[in-house]
Amino acid sequence: MKKWTRLISVTAAAAMMASLVAPASVFADDVFVIGGIGPLTGGAAAYGTAVENGAKVAVEEINAAGGINGAQIDFRMEDDVHNQETSVNAYNTLKDQGMQVLLGTVTSAPCIAVLAEAINDNMFLLTPSGTAVEAIAGDNAFRVCFSDPNQGTKSAEYIGDHQLATKIGIIYKGDDPYSVGITENFTAEAPNHGLEIVSSEAFLGDSTDFGTQLNAAKNAGAEMIFLPIYYEPASLILKQAADMDYHPSYFGCDGLDGLLAIENFDTSLAEGVMLLTPFTPNAEDELTQKFVAAYKEANDGLVPIQFAADAYDGIYAIKAAMEDAGVTPDMSVSDICEALKVSMQNITLEGLTGTITWGADGEPNKEPKAVVITDGEYVPM
Repeated sequence: MKKWTRLISVTAAAAMMASLVAPASVFADDVFVIGGIGPLTGGAAAYGTAVENGAKVAVEEINAAGGINGAQIDFRMEDDVHNQETSVNAYNTLKDQGMQVLLGTVTSAPCIAVLAEAINDNMFLLTPSGTAVEAIAGDNAFRVCFSDPNQGTKSAEYIGDHQLATKIGIIYKGDDPYSVGITENFTAEAPNHGLEIVSSEAFLGDSTDFGTQLNAAKNAGAEMIFLPIYYEPASLILKQAADMDYHPSYFGCDGLDGLLAIENFDTSLAEGVMLLTPFTPNAEDELTQKFVAAYKEANDGLVPIQFAADAYDGIYAIKAAMEDAGVTPDMSVSDICEALKVSMQNITLEGLTGTITWGADGEPNKEPKAVVITDGEYVPM
């Protein structure tokens, strides 16, 4: 009898200690816990850091204005190092902390892995920048950015319609859903706009030598290289092309955003690089200038990139949908999700990245834009 009494006492004490160290917001009924997942360290850290910082600007504004339906936002970001397994672990950590809605994940492959968990939990997921089609395959998932197919299609349209080049070489990452998806759709759309794909070369893993891909493009007479890849390998490609005295023009998608922020990168190599992006920090509209000023003040003068703007719009989209649905913090995760599935289709967001509406498929409807890097800045084309 004494053994059982002692066991019960120990168990009760342990439970009491757990309640003391558990995040207070897990049990609060006046706080919305919004989670974020993305690479805060590693080769894609520029993306995740931008998302975290952009989301925090929005959260601070919303909380200062009274919150969502009278409740404050508790935003928590976890690092996934652009790794699928780590991303799932981050999701479970946030779920244990009381997450009710997920802004994430930031990159495509981790988002696909996390989506499977979110579907099981019926957790509402809004990715700011996960572009793979599969990243929002569940009816609980939406995105702020364009999908890979849209980026590939719109890039071909833009290059052809603006007569930027006719002979195109492609260098893409063959084991990355983001890169493969854009490449496939760009390749399919290119002939419709007078573009000839003269070379299309893949690389795998953490390749650092792109001589084979560049020589293939150069020997085929490519006057433009399309780069549906992330900024780190792109920086190496720019350097190696210059070293071999090959000077094509370059066009990429949102993965190139962050190129100018690479430590010790000679930004003159990026002069003239073009990319699709719905946001440029030197735009003159009031919303952009207000956001850029707040972002720079909070981040030691750092200039925001598209991913920060996507996250800012994402938080405000969640706010608008919650208000449309009348969501309250005491609702279950599943009930919140069911409400937001409907309300996301009701709202129109006048955001940093454009005027956005959403359909039942979770895809955003907005106009594409492009910028060119000029004197170390993104300039609207």
